[in-house]
Amino acid sequence: MNKKNRLNVILNDSKLELSKIVMQGRLQDTDVSILVKPLTPEEAIGQPGRRDFPIIIGKERVIEAQVLGAKGHSFTDSPADFTGRLSEILALPLETNTNRALFIAAMNATLRHLNLCEKTVHCKNEEPTKCAKEIAAHILEKWGKVRVGLIGLNPAIGEELVETFGADNVKITDLDLQNINASKFGLKIWDGREKTNDLIKQSEVVVITGTTFVNGTFDYIMAGVREHKKDYLVYGVTGAGICKLMGLNRICPYGRN
Repeated sequence: MNKKNRLNVILNDSKLELSKIVMQGRLQDTDVSILVKPLTPEEAIGQPGRRDFPIIIGKERVIEAQVLGAKGHSFTDSPADFTGRLSEILALPLETNTNRALFIAAMNATLRHLNLCEKTVHCKNEEPTKCAKEIAAHILEKWGKVRVGLIGLNPAIGEELVETFGADNVKITDLDLQNINASKFGLKIWDGREKTNDLIKQSEVVVITGTTFVNGTFDYIMAGVREHKKDYLVYGVTGAGICKLMGLNRICPYGRN
């Protein structure tokens, strides 16, 4: 698979779809103010019992966009502030993590305002742990005792997948150098830069973090999923709008509006 040829195709296609929706709603001609700001871990996720989520240990931040009172979140390792109009958001080149995160948060908030998308705000407190249990239970109910690949280490989801399917039936990749080759939940975390295609080939169901839209790896991952004919789920709030517009499978049990 050629990563460069597939980079951000789905994201740019969703941008075209959002542009049509904005024009149809004449939102581009109104003085729509978008305030995008990074949230503190407490604002984004509250006080969950476990403290190893990437947002809590400082690896990622959640940014929040507001469009006419509606909110949309996006995870990113490159947070930034932005105040402007939808036309300015739609004009951003989607070539950096920062711009992709700004665009995605604003997209989520816009679609939420228009009631075209749900669960665009991150869950809090004990809900992330409950979310992990529901994701594992959903996979078990729908596909049975399958081999599962998790792309993007969410510790609660990873641990629950291992608990439900067994360490021999779970593979996890991540891009964080501190996680790569570390032993967690009885298995070794693989390097997502090198082993993502191996994870896809060895799994029956692939669970993909929505953050892959922000870091520019989703198209490469989805190409592998389709090439090897695997079932998949995109989890979390970041992918809310893109999954809705592009017809992608998403799961987010406790996302808020």
